[in-house]
Amino acid sequence: MKLNLTSEIVLNKVPVEIYSPKTAVDRSEITRCEKIPTDIFPKIEDGAKSIADAIENEIKTKQHEGKFCVLGLGTGLSLSPVYEELIHRHKVKKLSFHNVVVFNAYEYFQLSKDTRNSAINQLRERFLNHIDINPQNIFTPDGSVAQDKVQEHCRLYEQRIESFGGIDIMLLGIGRIGNIATNEPGSGLTSTSRIILLDQVSRQEMTMSFGTSEPVPPCSITMGISTILRSRKIYLVAWGEEKAEIIQKTIEGKITDAIPASFLQTHNDAHVIIDLSAASQLTRIVHPWLVKSCEWTDKLVRSALVWLCQITGKPILKLTNKDYNENGLSELLALYGSAYNANIKIFNDLQHTITGWPGGKPNADDTYRPERATPYPKRVIVFSPHPDDDVISMGGTLRRLVQQGHEVHVAYETSGNIAVGDEEVTRFMHFINGFNQLFDNDKDETIRKKYKEIKQFLMKKKEDDLDTRDILTIKGLIRRGEARTACTFNNIPLDRVHFLDLPFYESGTIEKLPMTEKDVNIVRALLRKVKPHQIYVAGDLADPHGTHRKCTDAVLAAIDLEKEAGEAWLKDCRIWMYRGAWAEWEIENIEMCVPMSPEELRAKRNSILKHQSQMESAPFLGSDERLFWQRAEDRNHATAALYDRLGLACYEAMEAFKEYKPL
Repeated sequence: MKLNLTSEIVLNKVPVEIYSPKTAVDRSEITRCEKIPTDIFPKIEDGAKSIADAIENEIKTKQHEGKFCVLGLGTGLSLSPVYEELIHRHKVKKLSFHNVVVFNAYEYFQLSKDTRNSAINQLRERFLNHIDINPQNIFTPDGSVAQDKVQEHCRLYEQRIESFGGIDIMLLGIGRIGNIATNEPGSGLTSTSRIILLDQVSRQEMTMSFGTSEPVPPCSITMGISTILRSRKIYLVAWGEEKAEIIQKTIEGKITDAIPASFLQTHNDAHVIIDLSAASQLTRIVHPWLVKSCEWTDKLVRSALVWLCQITGKPILKLTNKDYNENGLSELLALYGSAYNANIKIFNDLQHTITGWPGGKPNADDTYRPERATPYPKRVIVFSPHPDDDVISMGGTLRRLVQQGHEVHVAYETSGNIAVGDEEVTRFMHFINGFNQLFDNDKDETIRKKYKEIKQFLMKKKEDDLDTRDILTIKGLIRRGEARTACTFNNIPLDRVHFLDLPFYESGTIEKLPMTEKDVNIVRALLRKVKPHQIYVAGDLADPHGTHRKCTDAVLAAIDLEKEAGEAWLKDCRIWMYRGAWAEWEIENIEMCVPMSPEELRAKRNSILKHQSQMESAPFLGSDERLFWQRAEDRNHATAALYDRLGLACYEAMEAFKEYKPL
């Protein structure tokens, strides 16, 4: 069973020679915009193995020389695949770490002596406890040291590193604001180990490492930039499209203390290891025509012309031969014969993505439509990772499908219970108590006892306390009620509303359990029951908490199993990927775009507002201060505005989709 198919989705179908050049000459050509040597891998596992190879070679070389191998290690989740590979080599291939010395890159401050959520404990749980390293060879900043002694403690930590001859290999992740270790923006090139105030974005990211609701301490003791740069070899690791923007700025941008990771450009043996998703904004991936001659596909031509429109400020049909020649696209003139021929081709391609019939228009010529006219009506399943992603991501399309007579099912994959605030539980408990008193039903001793128990827990609950199973159940019920209300508002019968409650989500914490065969089988059972002609699934794999990716992996794994089994229904099914509150498809990837009128956009907003627990009081709104309905409207307005600027039809708002074809 393939449980990680999302890692194999390469939307741009990037040619191998772009991310893995065959010769040094080819590499120097396509990486001309990159200021740090960068290796791109199609799969995370491949990237992790390449780093593990380097670490294994260094360990064995030092063992042969009778010396210590000194590693500087971070604790970010992006490093976990590397640690897992090293653990595998220890257990299966008998790689010994007896000569390894580890220096932890940072530690939270200030910590109590008995805290579980220290950085060093995370590093132990993910790596050190699983290998044969001597405990005396593990060194870390002390997050419990008195504040007036931190400076001296940091000086001694630096001294300890030097006493082992310095760091041989430094292994780092990168934060969304460009921090390495916890060197936040503003950290200087000469900074050494010190205490630093953590940025709010960094603290939010670190809650994923904590795996509990316990707040991340406000400060950290970190290795400094100069400390890191004294390492003989440095690896910077990043996976996923959520890191694509900061990776591009780090590798191709100027050196600046606003992006501390950019200082790695000054190191003579620094390497960036990323997957294709994290590389998606590098010039060689997104604008390959700027670095080499291209093999022009329709999608690449579309991407180039949209880019040309943006830098010239012109719509597609006004681009001239001069525009092409002056901006490095003369190859297209040779390919198409003139600007006009290229312009009209791409204009028509984009025009054909627009449809008011997302389920296909019955009794119509569908030659140039993104969806088939038949069968009609279609059976449709919309998979929603959380109980509101359906309306946030594709509320207008969902409503249109129902109005056009299709049999629409909505499958809520997780309970969403950890994203409900305690005040919502209190409000519902007050209602239950009042209801019982009003109708004289409070004679039930079991109900009264449970009410009192929950009320007392909430009154005494501390910030880092996990909810009880009863409270999580109530929070799940609140979200179910909101989802049903939204579906009723969109005229979806409640017998077509499915709550899958995938087990991986039910950890009670931010960090979820591994997605397993059990999750996949729940999804597969629904697919076999409905036998849909259309499936809508989340393609927003950069959501901050990783739930979307796991949910989509479960759906794609179930589809893959159905494909292997040769199920007939799948041959007549199309799979459309939507994006949510965090990002929109790049226009070259859009294959269906559904316009909305002002009235339809207002109806979408109202369906989002049915999820009252996810308004201002939702625990995980993130650093974006806009509410979910505002994010969705801004995104839909922006897509419509882009089509308008390109000279196509002008709509109020648009929802975009990309087709997924089973691998």
